[in-house]
Amino acid sequence: MIHSTACAAIALALAIPGALAAQQRPLKVLISADMEGVAGTVTGDQLGPGGFEYERFRRIMTGEVRAAIEGAREAGATDIVIADAHGNGENLLIDELPVDVTVVRSWPRPLMMMQGIDSTFRAVVFIGYHASVANPLGVRAHTISSARLQDVRLNDRSVTEGAINAAIAGHFGVPVVMVSGDDAAVAEVRSAVGDIEGAVVKWSYSFHSARTLVPEAAARLIREKAAAGVRRRAEIRPYVLRTPITLDLRFRFYRPAEMLAYLPIVERTDPHTIRYVGPNMIAISKFIEFVTTYAVNLEP
Repeated sequence: MIHSTACAAIALALAIPGALAAQQRPLKVLISADMEGVAGTVTGDQLGPGGFEYERFRRIMTGEVRAAIEGAREAGATDIVIADAHGNGENLLIDELPVDVTVVRSWPRPLMMMQGIDSTFRAVVFIGYHASVANPLGVRAHTISSARLQDVRLNDRSVTEGAINAAIAGHFGVPVVMVSGDDAAVAEVRSAVGDIEGAVVKWSYSFHSARTLVPEAAARLIREKAAAGVRRRAEIRPYVLRTPITLDLRFRFYRPAEMLAYLPIVERTDPHTIRYVGPNMIAISKFIEFVTTYAVNLEP
């Protein structure tokens, strides 16, 4: 008979390698950063080159991302990739970020705002997100293109960019654990994705007006919620859509729908709307990127 002390020693010896392996496995986190949901942003004055406050708000956006990095690290993150996902994709001041992160910049890219994600990641954080084009609330609410699209639907459900991006993460089995933005954006993402952490940094009054936290307070909140979200990653389920996935894009004008319907993989369901059915979210993402980027006069 083996003595109970010996049994305990054997059990501990057998458990240690597994425990060590779990501890040594990289905790990779992707941060997808938009700008409309950053504290203080309300109009185009903050959101693009030429806006009189753009340079200042690039720094504020960078500060919110930096806060998310700090929070993720508090929760054990070892590897962090940041997708600069607003406008031209060249907004973040990369020389103000930690030396051991990597940054995805510019367009086009097959996974859009989620470029860099794969199945080795264990959590996703959304920073600076906004409400969808179908939402009557929210600062600068739109979905992908405010100039072109009136609605985006996945499997017949109107979606925000957050839901689209969460579904891309879900394809790889990775959960979204936290989102920051205005109150409407945070509520909309959580209603689709589930009970994730939310950092509300401003409260919408209209498309171009809000009550907002100041940048330092927003950064503190984001750091706290990012840490909480990454710690909760095991209890948050990835957002996975039933396949094949039906994508409906409704354009503001009829001509894009007319021309895209020339493609045999596209159905025109009404004068302004097309439908594409993809085998998975990777195909859906690539199709959206093609539709919103392609022009016949593309040059290097």
